[in-house]
Order: sequence, then structure tokens, then C-alpha cells
Amino acid sequence: MAQDPDCIFCKIVAGELPSLVVAEDERTVAFLDVNPATPGHTIVVPRDHSADLHAIGAEDLAACAAMGQRVAGLLVDRLDAAGVNLLNNVGAAAWQTVFHFHLHVVPRYADDPLTLPWIPAPGDRDEIGRTHARLTA
Repeated sequence: MAQDPDCIFCKIVAGELPSLVVAEDERTVAFLDVNPATPGHTIVVPRDHSADLHAIGAEDLAACAAMGQRVAGLLVDRLDAAGVNLLNNVGAAAWQTVFHFHLHVVPRYADDPLTLPWIPAPGDRDEIGRTHARLTA
């Protein structure tokens, strides 16, 4: 497995940093964002390190898209999301802050105040934990 020892997402995939995983398979890991745009905001990453959309292989990209679809279904089914944004940021100018390819799966609610782009801020750890429990029940 290709890893970058300085990459926070590689450390999460390797189990070196804690995360709240909601789904995973042989190619991908999906975990709750600790700076959520809305409750249930999930990050989908390939297990192998690729810096961005330009660097990821077709098989890992397809696996991430399939996992994004799976997670979107979880968010609608278990969190009653009214919709979902599936986002990928490529490069600093497009708000990419972690240079390991990832998809943001952001549930949308009728009354959520989110406007894009959002400014990441630490989320309530207890609320994130309760959301994790709902998604993995």
C-alpha cells in the first residue's frame, strides 16, 4: 500500500490516528470529518496515497465514487438528510487542504445554514460521536 508518512489521511488509514469510520472496503475508508460542514459530513479516501484527482488511479477513483454513493445512502437513510453534496477539491486554490485524494460527502438538511465554501471549524465531539453511533448502528 502506497503511503505518505507525513499525510494525516494515510495515518488515519493505517490506524495511527483515531477516526470514526462509518464504512470501509478493500480500497477505501469513509470516516466522519472532525470539522463538519453539517452533521454527518463524511470523508472518503483511497487506502493508497494519491495527492489529488490528477494523481489517483482509475480503479481507486471508481472505488471512492462507489463508496461516496454508499455513504450518501447512509446519510439519507439514517440521518434523514434531504440531499447530499459530493465534493472534491483539487489544489489549494480550490480549497484542498489535505493533499490525499478525498471526497466530501456532505448531507444537506432543509434548515441547514451551509453556504459554499464553508470555513472548517472544530465540531462538537459529542455530537460527532452520536452521529457515528447512528451511522454504524
